[in-house]
Amino acid sequence: MIKPTKHSHPDKTVIYVSFIMLKELRKKRVIGYSDLFQLIKDKVTSGEFLFMPTLNLLFLLGLIEYKAKTDSIEYIEKK
Repeated sequence: MIKPTKHSHPDKTVIYVSFIMLKELRKKRVIGYSDLFQLIKDKVTSGEFLFMPTLNLLFLLGLIEYKAKTDSIEYIEKK
Protein backbone atom coordinates (compact mmCIF):
# COMPACT_ATOMS: atom_id res chain seq x y z
CA MET A 1 0.00 0.00 0.00
CA ILE A 2 1.35 3.39 -0.91
CA LYS A 3 -1.03 5.67 0.92
CA PRO A 4 -1.32 4.81 4.61
CA THR A 5 -4.71 4.75 6.34
CA LYS A 6 -5.54 5.05 10.00
CA HIS A 7 -5.37 1.25 10.22
CA SER A 8 -1.87 1.00 8.71
CA HIS A 9 1.13 0.44 10.89
CA PRO A 10 3.62 3.20 9.96
CA ASP A 11 6.53 0.75 9.75
CA LYS A 12 4.72 -1.56 7.33
CA THR A 13 4.13 0.73 4.35
CA VAL A 14 5.79 1.19 0.97
CA ILE A 15 6.80 4.71 1.99
CA TYR A 16 8.74 3.43 5.01
CA VAL A 17 10.43 0.64 3.04
CA SER A 18 11.40 3.12 0.30
CA PHE A 19 12.93 5.34 3.00
CA ILE A 20 15.08 2.44 4.23
CA MET A 21 16.09 1.48 0.68
CA LEU A 22 17.01 5.01 -0.33
CA LYS A 23 18.94 5.59 2.89
CA GLU A 24 21.08 2.51 2.21
CA LEU A 25 21.41 3.17 -1.53
CA ARG A 26 22.56 6.75 -0.98
CA LYS A 27 25.36 5.41 1.23
CA LYS A 28 26.53 2.58 -1.01
CA ARG A 29 25.28 3.68 -4.49
CA VAL A 30 25.03 0.06 -5.71
CA ILE A 31 23.64 -2.89 -3.74
CA GLY A 32 23.06 -6.46 -4.85
CA TYR A 33 19.42 -7.43 -5.30
CA SER A 34 19.61 -10.24 -2.73
CA ASP A 35 21.47 -8.02 -0.24
CA LEU A 36 18.81 -5.32 -0.51
CA PHE A 37 16.06 -7.92 -0.16
CA GLN A 38 17.72 -9.33 2.97
CA LEU A 39 18.10 -5.85 4.44
CA ILE A 40 14.39 -5.13 4.05
CA LYS A 41 13.44 -8.58 5.31
CA ASP A 42 15.56 -8.03 8.44
CA LYS A 43 14.45 -4.47 9.21
CA VAL A 44 10.71 -4.66 8.42
CA THR A 45 8.31 -7.29 9.68
CA SER A 46 6.82 -8.96 6.57
CA GLY A 47 9.09 -6.74 4.47
CA GLU A 48 9.34 -9.37 1.73
CA PHE A 49 5.79 -8.53 0.69
CA LEU A 50 6.58 -4.81 0.36
CA PHE A 51 9.90 -5.29 -1.46
CA MET A 52 8.66 -5.49 -5.06
CA PRO A 53 6.03 -2.72 -4.79
CA THR A 54 8.71 -0.47 -3.31
CA LEU A 55 11.19 -1.28 -6.10
CA ASN A 56 8.47 -0.54 -8.64
CA LEU A 57 7.69 2.81 -7.02
CA LEU A 58 11.34 3.89 -6.87
CA PHE A 59 11.91 2.79 -10.47
CA LEU A 60 8.86 4.72 -11.69
CA LEU A 61 10.09 7.80 -9.83
CA GLY A 62 13.44 7.46 -11.60
CA LEU A 63 15.44 7.01 -8.41
CA ILE A 64 16.85 3.54 -9.06
CA GLU A 65 18.01 1.44 -11.97
CA TYR A 66 18.37 -2.34 -12.19
CA LYS A 67 21.68 -3.67 -13.56
CA ALA A 68 21.04 -7.13 -15.02
CA LYS A 69 24.72 -8.02 -15.55
CA THR A 70 25.55 -7.68 -11.86
CA ASP A 71 22.03 -8.34 -10.51
CA SER A 72 22.15 -5.13 -8.50
CA ILE A 73 20.20 -1.95 -7.85
CA GLU A 74 21.86 1.40 -8.50
CA TYR A 75 20.83 4.74 -7.01
CA ILE A 76 20.32 7.46 -9.61
CA GLU A 77 21.02 10.87 -8.15
CA LYS A 78 18.65 13.62 -9.22
CA LYS A 79 20.22 17.00 -9.99
